[in-house]
Amino acid sequence: MANEKVHVRQISKEFIVSSKGIEDRITALQDVSFSVQEGEIIALTGTSGCGKTTMLRIIMGLENQSSGIVEVGGKQVTGPGYDRGMIFQHAELLPWRTALENVEFGLEVKGVSPQERREAAKYYLELVGLKDAMNHRPTQLSGGMKQRVGIARALAIDPDVLLMDEPFGALDAQTRETLQDELLKIHEQTKKTIIFVTHDLDEAVLLADKVVVMFPDPGRIHEIVDINIQRPRNDVIAIKGSDEFNQKRYYIWKALKTAASSTVGV
Repeated sequence: MANEKVHVRQISKEFIVSSKGIEDRITALQDVSFSVQEGEIIALTGTSGCGKTTMLRIIMGLENQSSGIVEVGGKQVTGPGYDRGMIFQHAELLPWRTALENVEFGLEVKGVSPQERREAAKYYLELVGLKDAMNHRPTQLSGGMKQRVGIARALAIDPDVLLMDEPFGALDAQTRETLQDELLKIHEQTKKTIIFVTHDLDEAVLLADKVVVMFPDPGRIHEIVDINIQRPRNDVIAIKGSDEFNQKRYYIWKALKTAASSTVGV
């Protein structure tokens, strides 16, 4: 992981809100800087309103920053691109398409030939454990299966960086844990660079190499915490019982509690 894949440099974002003819500026992000090495998994966590999702959307090119620069693979981000894939909290699959056809969609837009995109879609659906559900439509899939299709769809375009906005947040606890384990396996196979947003501290410490702890009002980085848990992380039970896991989880939790208390006191 010697190569820097993502460089976020002094990103600030302001929104203008109008009410009764009066304009007010709200600072969502202020001077946010961090870097991600090739193959790393980075978690963005923090209390509501700290700008986690806004930061992710800026990296994807779906949102414009007010100042600062984002670079992916040494190239400045000016809009969406195939070097980045995005997975949202809800998969938002096309209901008239099968799982296979949904995964093919990004490749169609990319101009990949029918045979190539069909082969790629099958490969990634097998990778996420949906070999037997390729011809099912979204109404025939559970919530967890839909998210797997969303992950396969993002992976199919072969992005350099995978961006995930609370991808398991809407799922029940058991399905969430299953998909966390699946993501660790997928990362081990693909070595993708991953940046994900989560409110779940167990998830952040389990999956990430670094956790970017953000504070609100305005959204900013409080601290970047290294997670020194060796990969591959195959034994989740052992990891969650380790000193490193519990110490880092408590450390981050304590920081966020301090941030929440400070906000309430304003």
